[in-house]
Amino acid sequence: MKPIAVYSSQTSKRLQYVLDWLFNERLGTGYTLITDEAALKDLPFFIAYGDFFPNALSIPAVSLLWENEVKPHTIPLGVCGETPCLYDVNNPAFTLPFDMLASIFFLLSRYEEYSTPYTPDKHGRYPATESLLYKNGWLRRPLLDEWVAYLLQLLQEKYKLAIETPVFTFQPTYDIDIAYSYRYKGFQRALGGFLKDLSAGKLQGLQDRAQVILGNKQDPYDSYNFISELHKQNNITPLYFILAALHPGPFDKNISPANPRMQELIKRLAYEGTIGVHPSYNTDKTGMLYEKEILEQASGEQITISRQHYIRVFLPHTYRSLIDEGIHADYSMGYGTQLGFRAGTGSSFLWYDLQNEAVTKLRVYPFCFMDTTAHYEEKLNTKEAFEALRSMRDYLQKSGSMLITIFHNFSLGQDPEWDGWTEAYENFLSETTL
Repeated sequence: MKPIAVYSSQTSKRLQYVLDWLFNERLGTGYTLITDEAALKDLPFFIAYGDFFPNALSIPAVSLLWENEVKPHTIPLGVCGETPCLYDVNNPAFTLPFDMLASIFFLLSRYEEYSTPYTPDKHGRYPATESLLYKNGWLRRPLLDEWVAYLLQLLQEKYKLAIETPVFTFQPTYDIDIAYSYRYKGFQRALGGFLKDLSAGKLQGLQDRAQVILGNKQDPYDSYNFISELHKQNNITPLYFILAALHPGPFDKNISPANPRMQELIKRLAYEGTIGVHPSYNTDKTGMLYEKEILEQASGEQITISRQHYIRVFLPHTYRSLIDEGIHADYSMGYGTQLGFRAGTGSSFLWYDLQNEAVTKLRVYPFCFMDTTAHYEEKLNTKEAFEALRSMRDYLQKSGSMLITIFHNFSLGQDPEWDGWTEAYENFLSETTL
């Protein structure tokens, strides 16, 4: 089919960014932007943005896409079909009841993280509880994907356009923050662990630690064979984000990347999937480049993807630094304290630098589920955690979007704290990859 004609009496970088994502990336139709009303007379169908035409699919327009500044403003809320919507206009003359394009831009650009003052959380991050989606109980719904699916249904059924429905995809990812619980940590850290268990009266911990170090028992965080077998069974190519901190600290507890066993693990994971850098907690640009170089030397591969440790994303600085450091794609778009869709979608998008009003080359891949968030932050038991995951997956399947999950090697090992997670994850993978 021909690209979809979109009419707007004016244009902007913001509008073109949204149209690119909507029609080129999500729907795959392409589009032609028309600003001259006279060019519409011979068109059998077009989408009109900001103006009503009886023979067009008309979308109302608020001012957001015509502005060149970031400022606090009130966002009227409404409903489109069965889905909540932003920038509700409530004008029955238009086909859609809300400015869908402004709503997409607001969420993809993370406009609210620039426009509204907030108190950072204990890790210096933008709090999930400050977001519009959280405050309205919509964080676990990929609203953008639901809006796209609604628009697609209109185009297919009402306007009889032959557009293929997007296909659901699933990408499991893993953060290797603490590769092993007891093994390969060196004498000083091993001794510290023994003394800590002793002072806390953890006799079972003392015994387990000794048996693992002596090689008589498998390390409880060593789930690599289990994970590898799952991937083979389900034909999955995983992504691994590896912490290569040069100096251990309160938030960087992995073993040294110079340790031969860690080098072997890096090589193995690079062979089985794709590896990315997981920058240490307080690393600066120089440190991140060095950690990236360590992974490249150990794996023999160029590192072009990343996820921030503790999901410490500070806009726009983090993303600008990643671009400067040769990172092409980042997988940090989510919250460390709440499950759900930080940008309102499971689909990837190019990062829009709001302060420079420019589309960048950095591709952002959002995640909606992290094991530690479900377990530690939301205090969900195993059943509740996977019910939440399945609910979000179902939304993404219906809208033809993408599911990205984050698990850690320790949640899929033999640590009693994560009892039941290996079986639940195995079942989830098999049913999701059917």
